[in-house]
Amino acid sequence: MPPRRLSAVAVYCGSNRGADPAYAAAAATLGRLLAEREIRLVYGGGHVGLMGVLADSVLDSGGHALGVITRALDAREVGHRGLTSLIVVETMHERKAAMADVADAFIMLPGGYGTLDEFFEVVTWTQLGIHAKACGLLDVAGYYTPLRAQLDAAVRDGFVIPAHRELVITESEPGTLLDRLATWAPVTVSKWVD
Repeated sequence: MPPRRLSAVAVYCGSNRGADPAYAAAAATLGRLLAEREIRLVYGGGHVGLMGVLADSVLDSGGHALGVITRALDAREVGHRGLTSLIVVETMHERKAAMADVADAFIMLPGGYGTLDEFFEVVTWTQLGIHAKACGLLDVAGYYTPLRAQLDAAVRDGFVIPAHRELVITESEPGTLLDRLATWAPVTVSKWVD
């Protein structure tokens, strides 16, 4: 499939930098590539952790960054004040929906519960046909190796069909992941279960 134009990518990542400097390095590289490819960053709106590294890299490289943050988080002074635009919403449900609405594709960098929650919600929406958008996992320094094994186990044990396992595109390099997201085609599944 020829590459399609990605105009905006939502990135889910940690509000901490993590123990391995490779995580922040990957976030910075992804941010630079988004700017170079003229892809707008859509993310959680924070200035802390990998979120802040990512947004700063996009902005420092001349790109555009849209943050979506809840009023409660913004009140804790975690909102990034240098973004191209910042949307403040009331609930996490509104935040997730707003990010998904404007993004053409999704990427998960290393992170914790919130990162996993937000990413797997959009994967599920792709699985259910609520939207037809590519979902990519950036496996930095093997951080998501155990998660990838769990997804494979879900297929092996009959909880995820193989075609739906392929909805989570995995790469270890940001540029390669962006290339694959741009060439992704929706999976058509005629029968989910026996």
